[in-house]
Amino acid sequence: MVRKGIKLILQSNLGYTNISEVTTCNELMNELQKKQCSHLLLDIIFSDGTALEVIGNIRQLYPELKVMIFSMQLAEVYGDAFRQFDIHYFLSKTLGEEETTSYLKKFLNNEAPPSQVPNIFSQSNPFSALSPRELEVIHYLLNGYQTKDISRTLNLSMSTISTLKKRIFEKTETENFKQLLELASLYNINF
Repeated sequence: MVRKGIKLILQSNLGYTNISEVTTCNELMNELQKKQCSHLLLDIIFSDGTALEVIGNIRQLYPELKVMIFSMQLAEVYGDAFRQFDIHYFLSKTLGEEETTSYLKKFLNNEAPPSQVPNIFSQSNPFSALSPRELEVIHYLLNGYQTKDISRTLNLSMSTISTLKKRIFEKTETENFKQLLELASLYNINF
């Protein structure tokens, strides 16, 4: 539903007609290979993974591509992770039509991103301290994946996944999965 709304804004309010939609990381990479794109609106969560899993490849293959993150996920949690990939636009799906249109217009006209209103809670959000790789792992953890499954999915060793899990628990000051899940729920971290 949200994708249809954005597509309508892009077409009706901003006059863009050449718009492609994908639902998986695999479809995204195939579409980028088939079609020369100047701008990409990218959600964080796909049915087969997360944007953090493919953004490194996207940046390497298409360094000039302008990317905007468009998600329900919190900017204060994911902002730093995506800034490491030179992505400075982060648009919340909760914004109204007018704000969304204005933000999209700036992005599509290659204007500097509007300064974000500082969030006084961002420093206290324990998830904002996680690295991009830790955010990838926590996505799978919160979806019930075991260490072995995460290892296979991300093509990392089980010891690396165990180390990342340990860091996640340390940074979030949780001792077990149940506490981590409760904390994620408290901070509206949805996976």
